[in-house]
Parts: sequence; structure tokens; C-alpha cells
Amino acid sequence: MSDTWQLCTSCGSEIPESDPHPRCPRCRGLLEVRHRPPAQGGAALRATFDARWGVRQGVLASGVWRYREAVLPSAPPQDVLCYPEGNTPLLTSPAVARWAGPTGLLLKHEGHNPTGSFKDRGMTVGVTQARRIGARAVACASTGNTAAALAAYAALGGLPALVLVPKGHVALGKLAQALAYGARTLLVRGNFDQCLELADQASDRLGVYLLNSVNPFRLEGQKTIVLELLQQLAWQPPDWIVVPAGNLGNTAAFGKALAEACEWGLIDRVPRLAAVQAEGAAPFALSFREGFARRHRVEPHTVATAIQIGNPVSYDRAVRAVRDTKGVVIAVTDDEILEAKAVVDGAGIGCEPASAAAIAGTRRLGRDGVIKAGERVVAILTGHVLKDPASVTYYHMERDPAPPHANRPVEIDPHLDDVERAMKR
Repeated sequence: MSDTWQLCTSCGSEIPESDPHPRCPRCRGLLEVRHRPPAQGGAALRATFDARWGVRQGVLASGVWRYREAVLPSAPPQDVLCYPEGNTPLLTSPAVARWAGPTGLLLKHEGHNPTGSFKDRGMTVGVTQARRIGARAVACASTGNTAAALAAYAALGGLPALVLVPKGHVALGKLAQALAYGARTLLVRGNFDQCLELADQASDRLGVYLLNSVNPFRLEGQKTIVLELLQQLAWQPPDWIVVPAGNLGNTAAFGKALAEACEWGLIDRVPRLAAVQAEGAAPFALSFREGFARRHRVEPHTVATAIQIGNPVSYDRAVRAVRDTKGVVIAVTDDEILEAKAVVDGAGIGCEPASAAAIAGTRRLGRDGVIKAGERVVAILTGHVLKDPASVTYYHMERDPAPPHANRPVEIDPHLDDVERAMKR
């Protein structure tokens, strides 16, 4: 067997790395990419990764492929499709920390990726693998960010792209990207879960390569969010990593990244994961409250469209990630999300609504005593503020009464006195 293969998490079948099926061909279970542990020990592997930090050109300039031994070691540099992506900042903000609670709060801003979200990390690996196996086209269902990233990387690789999005439930900035990058875009009169079912069927019948988070190679790229933040912290893990949770791809990827990092000696302890859902789209939180005794499905409704998912595909993987890290799952309201977003935006950082769920969740966990005073927390901001400009104008200009952090624009006549009066307010 090669150093990388696929394992079915349901029936245990081992499948070659090059097999094109997005699910187990024997039982339709979820697949997971497995790597033989690198020959060098943890200290040597850290040194390898650190030596690549700051490379300016080529594949190793990517904040994904810097960690190629943990992502897809068999891919030769000439096969890799990258912009490069990753290399996203780890930010401090006293204003956000004061509002959210933890004094040691850090913000890992994935909105600084090429198409404005963390999805680029998964797509550089997924589309690279698609081209390696000779896929004739790539496809996804999306609430917006996946479509944007898929379209961009497919264009980079010269592959036709098909995206299915729920009509009326995709932020305009994200839809614009899918159209601009040339994807064949289908507006489905249904919700995301119905879009995913259609994309899954298209994968079987039409032979296109499915690149939703059901695809295990996508998660290998998303693991590098964790690897990069650990490297930015000099391989000293935080106490908590807080992440927005929709289709649960990141939750699953983060758990896998932490397990491998500990097994391979990159770190000596595992942070706890906190997965945060929107209250109107919280099937995973409902299951967590019952000790994962049963899997819930809901009809999702939330302003955070990126996590507006009622039947998350990576459920089983995410359950394992939460259990392995002694993690927690909570849900926050749309009002909490919008207020957290206004605080992040007002600090000059900015994020899309789904990102703000991580900040609202951090505040809730601190107030409930789950996150203790003095613990170091990294919250993941998953998307750029301009992904969903309508949510900004709605909060600041349209809500009535004006919410606590509203920044209403002021209309004036073209006179200096009016400018002066406006400034005095």
C-alpha cells in the first residue's frame, strides 16, 4: 500500500488514493484520507515546516502545501493548483476581546484567502486531486463560499465547474464570484440539503467529481487552518479553538488535524474544540445535548447563510472530533451573531455573519463558565466582510429600532455647516 490511502469510516474498507468515488463504493459511507506517519519525528517535522515559512514563490509559498507531508505527499509540485492560499493572519483585538470575554482571544481570519473564505484551502487540494485522477468536470452544492472557491480553482485548472445553490439563500457577493469565475450555476428552488442531494446524484450519473466536504481531500486542505495557527503560536496549542459549524467539514477537519499533530509529535496536548451553530440551523447542537444518541435534521433558517444547513454531511466525522477533543457544541441566536459581527466589523477587522457565530459562541461559553478566565482561545473567522454586504446594510441602516452597535449614515445638504453638525453628533 502507498503512503496515502482512503479509509471508509463506516465499513473499514481501504481504498486506493486514486479512487474517484466521493463515498465508499461498497457501502456509501464517508471516506477519510489516511497518511503513513512521516519518518522524521515531531521536532524534525516542525523544523521542516518552519524552514518553509516565508517562501515567496512556488507551491511552498502556499499556507496549505507548506504542510504537504500532512496533506497530499504524493502530489508532485507540477500537479498542484494553488494561488497561493492560506498564510492568513492571527489577529488580536482588544475591542473584540473585551466584548467576547477571554483576554487571550486571538482571531484566525480565513477571509484573507484568495476568494475570501477558508474554502480555498480545501479546494486547492480537491481540484488538484480531481485533475490527477482525470475528472472531466467538478461539481458542488453550496450556500455560496464553496461555489466561489470551486469556480476559481476549476478555472485555474481548466476544468468545467457545476455549482448548485439554493435560490434566494445565497449572499450576492458569493453568487457574483461563482458567475464571474465561469461556473455553470444552477439556482435550485429548494434548500442546501436538496442541492447536495442533486449534486451527489450528478456525481453518480454524470461522472463529475463531487467537491463538497463529503470529499475527503477537501478536508485535508482545511486541516491546515489548525496546522498554521499552531505554527503561528510556535507549536504551543491554545486551550480552545472555536469554529462556526454548518456542514461540519471544519469541525471534522480540525479534529483530524489535532489528532495527527499529537500522534506525529508536533504538539504535546490537544486543545478543546467548540463548534458553534446558529439557533435556527442547529441539528448538531441538538444531538450534542443528547450525548449524540441520535442524529437530528432540521429545516434551517438563519441570517448566517454559510451555516444554514439542516442535515450536515460530515456529522459522523464531527462527532468523533468533538469526543476526541472533549469539545462542546452550542447554538447562538441570530441577534447574538449580528451583534458579534458588528463588534468585529467595528474593530476594523470585518467578517461575514457565519464567522461571527464563533465570536458570539466564545462570549456565551465564557459567561457560562465553560471557557475559564485566563484560557487562551483562537476563534476562526471563516469569511470576508464583503461576502455578505446586505447583512451589513440591514444591521446598520434598516433594523428598527436601531440595534446597539448600529452606525446609521447621515444624509445632509451640500453645506459645510451640515458637515460640522454631523461631526458634533
